[in-house]
Amino acid sequence: MSSEKQNRAEEAASSENLLDSKEMDRNPSPPTSDDEEEGPEGDAIGDTVYSKHWMFNTLTKLIEAISEGDGEMLTDLDEDMENEICKLWDISMDEDVALFLQDFSTPETFLRVIANSRCPRLTEICVGILANMACFQEPCLSISNNEDLGELLLLLLCDSDPLTLLETSRLLLTCLSRLEVASTWVERIRKHPSVRHGICFIMMSSTNVELLVKVAEVVDKLFDLDEDLILAWIEGGGQESDGQLSSGGENEKTSALELVPSILEAAKQVRADNPEGLEVYMHILQLLTTVDKGIQAIVHSSEAGEETWDLLSDLICNELCQADDPPIIIQEQKTVLASILSVMSAMFSSQAELDYIRIEKNSPLIGSLIQVLQKLEDCRKKPAVNSEHLDTENNRPMVSEEDLYLKILQDVCCEFLSNVLLEMTKETTLRGLKHGHLNEQKCLCAFQNLLPLYSTAVKSFIEVLHDADQTLAEKLEKSFPTLSYKT
Repeated sequence: MSSEKQNRAEEAASSENLLDSKEMDRNPSPPTSDDEEEGPEGDAIGDTVYSKHWMFNTLTKLIEAISEGDGEMLTDLDEDMENEICKLWDISMDEDVALFLQDFSTPETFLRVIANSRCPRLTEICVGILANMACFQEPCLSISNNEDLGELLLLLLCDSDPLTLLETSRLLLTCLSRLEVASTWVERIRKHPSVRHGICFIMMSSTNVELLVKVAEVVDKLFDLDEDLILAWIEGGGQESDGQLSSGGENEKTSALELVPSILEAAKQVRADNPEGLEVYMHILQLLTTVDKGIQAIVHSSEAGEETWDLLSDLICNELCQADDPPIIIQEQKTVLASILSVMSAMFSSQAELDYIRIEKNSPLIGSLIQVLQKLEDCRKKPAVNSEHLDTENNRPMVSEEDLYLKILQDVCCEFLSNVLLEMTKETTLRGLKHGHLNEQKCLCAFQNLLPLYSTAVKSFIEVLHDADQTLAEKLEKSFPTLSYKT
């Protein structure tokens, strides 16, 4: 294989724009200032080798292409033009190029291009260039402060082209991640119910895993930034704004676009192929449970509630943190486990009487909760490099970020387990003992983690255990003398 062909193959394989739904060859390299035979001196953009003259020509041709239609929408993109603007897309990740594009009023130009385009490929490329530019502060401010462009970009969330949706989501996430402009976008999104409907429709109907993950990251960031937006989306939308972005009319509040079912459907799609995506969707559910109306939105719809519980229960009992997994697995799964257990704990605490949540139907759950605690203990027995670092001011071990997340997981798991123990009956305890969900070793682990904070729950369970297996109860009381229910 020639060197040129090998380079093309390698760059095509690494391109972030190569999706299952479309294939494209590697974009040709953009011309340098040296390639411009008659280019003026100082033609290079900033410290790059890219040509200002070529960029002016490319943008001018693009403007002319939209203007030639006498007001008609641009529906086709010829190959030469596509190659040229793809070159521009490639180099727009360079800060000097992004700043030059900003100075050349590219956001305003692309506003006009996108508004007059009915060519998905052209729209995708233009939004992709804007998303690259938004990685830098000044261009991001310029894009975010353009009200008309902001409105148009939100409208694109109702587009049908998956690649355009992907680039639009990437642009929104980039802007929401910048403190200087995040509030501008949150407020803009809050005013437009169509954003919620568009995102819910994507989550409910798309099979494109990359798109589903990126959309989830947008929602997660939005909910993390603004609790009021969580409430607005739970309740069915937000403030109306002259209906400019409304696309669904009277059907906008159909059950197909409800938030929780949409999240669940998307989580099922990414579950097998993208663990990081599953983690984001579980965190979105966790954020919903931080407000009372969020918990109610999950459990009060019997269908959505049961579907949520079944999915989370299946993940915790049959997929994550299994008995034959090495202890280190808890490090990899700590955040998704914490989110799942947090949601289940909130559901259990608020609606333990619901049939599908009742512990009688969830006997494996107690074994899975204790198994998480056992893995945490096994993981801590391994020497941790971070534990050797000292806080130089206080001369004591520093708490690593990993240790902090493991502690959060332990706290969430213990709280959930304590509530489960309070609901245990003789029958559920016997069932747990029979199937191996409970035994002496598991109980010792549970009690060591729960005491002394959850002594009420442990004592309650010991009383029940005396009726189910008195010998085991007495053994445990010898290990923890303060638990004797007779004293």
